[in-house]
Amino acid sequence: MRVVDAFRQAYGGEPAGVWHAPGRVNLIGEHTDYNDGFVLPFAVPWGVTAAVSPRDDRTVRIASLQAPGEEQVLEDLDRAEGWARYPTGVVAVMRGAGLPVRGADIVIDGDVPKGAGLSSSAALEVSVGLALNDLYGLGLEPMELARLCQKAENEFVGMPCGIMDQAASALSREGHALFLDCRSLAGRAVPFDLSAYGLQILIINTGVHHELADGQYARRRQDCENAAKRLGVPSLRDVTDLAAALSRLSGDERARTQHVVTENHRVEAVIGLLRAKAVPEIGALLNASHLSLRDQYQVSCPELDVAVEAAVKGGARGARMTGGGFGGSAIALVADDRVDRVRTTVEQAYAERGWAAPTFLPATPAAGAHRLH
Repeated sequence: MRVVDAFRQAYGGEPAGVWHAPGRVNLIGEHTDYNDGFVLPFAVPWGVTAAVSPRDDRTVRIASLQAPGEEQVLEDLDRAEGWARYPTGVVAVMRGAGLPVRGADIVIDGDVPKGAGLSSSAALEVSVGLALNDLYGLGLEPMELARLCQKAENEFVGMPCGIMDQAASALSREGHALFLDCRSLAGRAVPFDLSAYGLQILIINTGVHHELADGQYARRRQDCENAAKRLGVPSLRDVTDLAAALSRLSGDERARTQHVVTENHRVEAVIGLLRAKAVPEIGALLNASHLSLRDQYQVSCPELDVAVEAAVKGGARGARMTGGGFGGSAIALVADDRVDRVRTTVEQAYAERGWAAPTFLPATPAAGAHRLH
């Protein structure tokens, strides 16, 4: 295993263990997690692997195969830079919670496709968090670990994300999606075996990331909090009469509210269709989700819109952007015998606009974070 070889080369010894945490695709339920709503993600086969050993002091040494020459040796974790802020943030948050975490030697290896928006950051946090949980005998349950990793990203990195990505990485089960209530944090595994229906989820990786995305993300979250305050509810999850709520709002707050409330209903509708084994019918809800994200939440971009439109034109049952937006990936629900046609149609649409060709990945629901050896 190359991460073990890299650990030996970096630190002159064997790691105490190796842990893996996956990235995720969100089937539906976008920008609902920080509104106490519902989400339906699943883990993907790609993620982050961490070779880790504990230390007797409080120093953290960390290196990544994806960032050669950028090893960081940190006694003051606030001095961490770039990608290292995600895993060192987990160490800092655990210590801040009073957990007996000392230092660690860490080497990271990731294979999440670059620019795909499949949450490599959560995978990075959870892989290191799980390693520390095991090495220091912290006894954290998967959701507790996910919450600490979310806090690290919120407070240490400064990204105001919800709980979905970390929960999907920590709790997912192979062959299942994770239906998560982001208020109660109650989650359950939902069987999601598309092959039984001759279907698959095709990831269309646009490979683009538009600047200002993080600031725009924070602005969307603020719009939602402002709308909830104006409506006198704890969060937009609590809006039960959408028409009445919209009549009291205007501008961005009105648009964001419309998306969040209808998106929560779409998640519940998808769960109902999966339970009824009407899997092909979820495509229409994916289409509706994308239109809402494009027009009401305004987090799409031309590359995502073209990918979605071309996929449907090529025969997909439905498609939508997935993840935070402003780039990254779209997903399409495609019959096995239409995959080539969908790919060709999307590639042609990109070529007509002079854009670099997107890449395509089949998304099979994978296992959540676990120790490899």
